[in-house]
Amino acid sequence: MNVRRLIPTAAVAGAVALGLTTLSACSSSDAAEGGSDGKLNVVASFYPMQFLAEEIGGSHVSVTTLTKPGTEPHDLELSPRQTGGLSDADYILFLKGVQPAVDDAVEQAGVKNTVDAAKLTTLENHGSEVGHDHGHAEEGEEHGHEGEHGHEGEEEAGLDPHIWLDPVKYAEVAEGVGKSLEKADPDHAADYRKNTDTLVTALNTLNTAYETGLKNTSTKTFITTHSAFGYLAERYGLTQEGIAGIDPEAEPSPARIDEIHTVAEESKATTVFFETLASDKTAKTLAKDLGLKTGVLDPLEGITDKSAGADYIEVMKSNLTALQKALGAK
Repeated sequence: MNVRRLIPTAAVAGAVALGLTTLSACSSSDAAEGGSDGKLNVVASFYPMQFLAEEIGGSHVSVTTLTKPGTEPHDLELSPRQTGGLSDADYILFLKGVQPAVDDAVEQAGVKNTVDAAKLTTLENHGSEVGHDHGHAEEGEEHGHEGEHGHEGEEEAGLDPHIWLDPVKYAEVAEGVGKSLEKADPDHAADYRKNTDTLVTALNTLNTAYETGLKNTSTKTFITTHSAFGYLAERYGLTQEGIAGIDPEAEPSPARIDEIHTVAEESKATTVFFETLASDKTAKTLAKDLGLKTGVLDPLEGITDKSAGADYIEVMKSNLTALQKALGAK
């Protein structure tokens, strides 16, 4: 597996500012340090959850992330010490279905203030033609029935967890995270509410930019090596054509290449997108065969200094620019 989703250097700097010395997985010593300074010790599963925790928690939280730099989120494995350390957290924010190891560890930890972001919005099945691997599925659609489904049920449900790539759904999750932090730390409820409002306003502005920027385009279809943009496509009336499913390193079948060839011709697609840190081999090969361009569309499962921006908002703006260029925005 080629490493392609890392934690951003900007986040490391932010963590240091919050009094953390590392963004490594939370150990019991990390948890003790988080509580000793009066801050809420928050553990986030990977970057989209970390961003919410830091933006909403502000100066009242110390945030660690379970997904260390250099670790591909979906394949994350936790050591016994890391798993044990989770129980010392004051608050855990994760997205069930993305990281099976985290799902299991969180359940074992039994922390009172544990929030599954998937339950703060509505997940959908985007039915990629080539399927979702890496355990990319979510539990039953009735979110109130937590714990009824094992991993098999989640995979069968086939729900897409990439909710953070839709600013509207991400804002819904932000609202829920804000409310849960208010309950976990009532003394700072007013600040959490204020920070939530600020973030939601920024996400609403981002949504408006996408709506306006993608309203009039020459084509509505984009081709990507990573089928992560189903919610984004649905929100803005676009069509995502994934080459080989969730894993951008996977080799597409000859039949799928033929399908993409037909789609590209019929939809007048211009660009094959790959990830910032993923190999561009498949995208370049397909683009050359089809006479198309290549470009970067960042799924934001992690950011590095190679990303087109320091945080979620900036990278999403970069994604918008890339889509406008590829789709022929007018």
